Amino acid sequence: MNQKKIRVLVAKPGLDGHDRGAKVIVRALRDAGFEVIYTGIRQTPEMIAAAALQEGVDAVGLSLLSGAHMTLFPEVVKALRKKGLDDMLVFGGGIIPDEDADKLKKAGVDRVFGPGTPLREIVDYLNGKLRVAA
Repeated sequence: MNQKKIRVLVAKPGLDGHDRGAKVIVRALRDAGFEVIYTGIRQTPEMIAAAALQEGVDAVGLSLLSGAHMTLFPEVVKALRKKGLDDMLVFGGGIIPDEDADKLKKAGVDRVFGPGTPLREIVDYLNGKLRVAA
């Protein structure tokens, strides 16, 4: 049975210019058969939401190392909702304390991955959440 390719948007919100981790995730997801759109660095929440809508993605992955995750991740979720993407799966990664990850979940971020997370774990997470038969 053919399966629909999962489309994932990976974005770097805010002024964080460190994108090596995001690029590693992009590569791992592509290698695992996902369609991945990488927006690059310095994206506003509105730009990320507009790209998610335009690209028709199934999930949005956010990467942030600047410490602004408690502001920017919820702002991305709000921007997605403003675009009518209420059920968009949003996940994130970066240097994020466990207590912040719990707060982000309440703000609409489904899961947060920290440094050193095995790439297979992220692939399996997305497959588990989004894999549907075509």
